[in-house]
Amino acid sequence: MSDTNSVNAEVTVISPINNDIYITRPFASPTHITASLKKAKQAQKQWQATPLADRKILCSKAIDWLVSNKHQLAEEITWMMGRPIQYSQGEIAGLEERARHMIAISDDALATIELSEKPHFTRYIKRVPLGTVFVIAPWNYPYLTAINSIIPALLSGNCVVLKHSVQTPLCAERLFQAFTEAGLPEGVFQYLHLTHQDTDHVISSGCINHVAFTGSVKGGKAIEEFAAGQLISVGLELGGKDPAYVRSDANLQDAVDTIIDGAFFNSGQSCCSIERVYVHSSIYDAFIEKTVLLINQYQLGRPDNLNTTLGPLVNGKAADFVREQIQEAIQQGAK
Repeated sequence: MSDTNSVNAEVTVISPINNDIYITRPFASPTHITASLKKAKQAQKQWQATPLADRKILCSKAIDWLVSNKHQLAEEITWMMGRPIQYSQGEIAGLEERARHMIAISDDALATIELSEKPHFTRYIKRVPLGTVFVIAPWNYPYLTAINSIIPALLSGNCVVLKHSVQTPLCAERLFQAFTEAGLPEGVFQYLHLTHQDTDHVISSGCINHVAFTGSVKGGKAIEEFAAGQLISVGLELGGKDPAYVRSDANLQDAVDTIIDGAFFNSGQSCCSIERVYVHSSIYDAFIEKTVLLINQYQLGRPDNLNTTLGPLVNGKAADFVREQIQEAIQQGAK
């Protein structure tokens, strides 16, 4: 869990491993916030003028740095948000795969589209950067969700200001370190540790041209409110309520393996986690039997233990919420 200390104005990260303080970081001051937004605006024109080929090289070097430090990054993920250590490096592998794919297709994705001829007109669609992109990233997949927005924004010639979750502030710092080591010009990629109030202020400041947010529906609604009237674009990837359907002719073991992984991975803390399953009546009993057998193979324990396959929820509040859901379901007749 994370906590905001209003007296010392700092982020305090409580590790779900042992409920101790893992790290503390100061929130950005108003002066720092203003300076960062100004620096991004000043750097953007030069970055926009940088050839795409050079932007691709610099982004690739940043990914190289992250991959070369994957052991450290994985350990930090585990201690900040509780994912079992044997899976944490997988997020860096996923980050690399996504980022390199986006870099590889960027020439075609950003190319000018020539339209059909029309007398006395030259018609085309040209993609131009928006300016400064404000990326607000969550803790549950702290690198994957962030890189989904950061790499396209940078390749397109935008500057990026990253506000990461107060549960995973080290991820913002490591991303900044990666792009700094890669040689990005100053101001092109920055991070800010922000309170909710300061986050709202940045969105409504008039210095942001696009907001990319991954998180809760409640958070998405708040961002829409603060972006209103700014004439800026907003991209919202919010939580879902995701069902799975198992037909009578499904490969039963494949269905069980896939669905249970989708429900249990990351302790169920995923934007697209399977939350309910509809099974054809003819295979229902067999599905339940195989599901129980698989679930009983999970090893619950400290996530820094290599044998653990099911770690803790991110904090006590989240665990209590799940306990309440279980109790409510049982009271309503669930088995």
